[in-house]
Amino acid sequence: MFQKIAFIFPGQGSQYPGMGKDFVEAFPLAREIFEEADDLLKRNLSKIILEGPEPTLTETKNSQTAIYVTSYAILRVVQQEYPALKPQICAGLSLGEYTAATAAHKISFADGLQLVQARGEFMNDACEKNAGTMAVVLGLDAQTVEKIVKELHLAQDLWVANFNCPGQVVLSGTLKGIEAGSAAVKAQGAKRVLPLQVHGAFHSGLMQEAEVRLAEVVQRAAIQESPIDLVMNVTGQVAQSVSAIRENLIKQVTQSVRWQQGIESMQLKGCDLFIEFGCGKTLAGFNKRIGVTAPTLSIETIADLKALAELFH
Repeated sequence: MFQKIAFIFPGQGSQYPGMGKDFVEAFPLAREIFEEADDLLKRNLSKIILEGPEPTLTETKNSQTAIYVTSYAILRVVQQEYPALKPQICAGLSLGEYTAATAAHKISFADGLQLVQARGEFMNDACEKNAGTMAVVLGLDAQTVEKIVKELHLAQDLWVANFNCPGQVVLSGTLKGIEAGSAAVKAQGAKRVLPLQVHGAFHSGLMQEAEVRLAEVVQRAAIQESPIDLVMNVTGQVAQSVSAIRENLIKQVTQSVRWQQGIESMQLKGCDLFIEFGCGKTLAGFNKRIGVTAPTLSIETIADLKALAELFH
């Protein structure tokens, strides 16, 4: 069968009202996880996830915890239905890194939830304080985009936020920085530059204050060793120790997300099946663009369990 299974988890931006609803209605375990999250957070997050409204769900302080809880609930149901399905390696995009760390048994669900709640609040505050935005550059290679950003000399205004897949790089920064960056990449032949509907400039220097505040929480968190590898965004490699996990979780708030590099290192380790848990099929799309030859399954609704049944029965 499969020798090396990778579990991957989406990040912020994938949320929508009603995500995970069919799992909550069909599986008591999913409902229990949603209820546990409400109890731990001392607020009705479930209602926001299942009913919206969308502007409330999209707020950074809500969307991060919402995606974490939904992805984890779907993961747990899948593991309940297919007990033999175990990952050898996990990774998550930005916020999804916390779900990946939980799936890899590095942190408990309860501790992960508190970390994500703190991260969402701190990033929310930083967004309110330092206005910024993000834009995705399509059709230019990563090296060219990095070179353009460097040559613009806008050290306080423009950063490369994400290396998602070939031909898709995300910029982050102030409005001034994003305008200058967008014009410059277009002049160099970018096919399109699309503004992202985000609350602020994630994975940039404008998040410095959030990083400082998060560092205290991450340093106190219970993180442990486990036999499951965790590929992290800051390095695009497997974290070799608990201290490396802490350091990468902290730095990730202001540093680039090296998603493509992470997937490539998972390929080199011989991953022969990728399973994406949670909202949307973005990561499966990235895998295709990265040139992953192993199958990628996306589990978002109960209907998606059929594909798993075909593989594992």
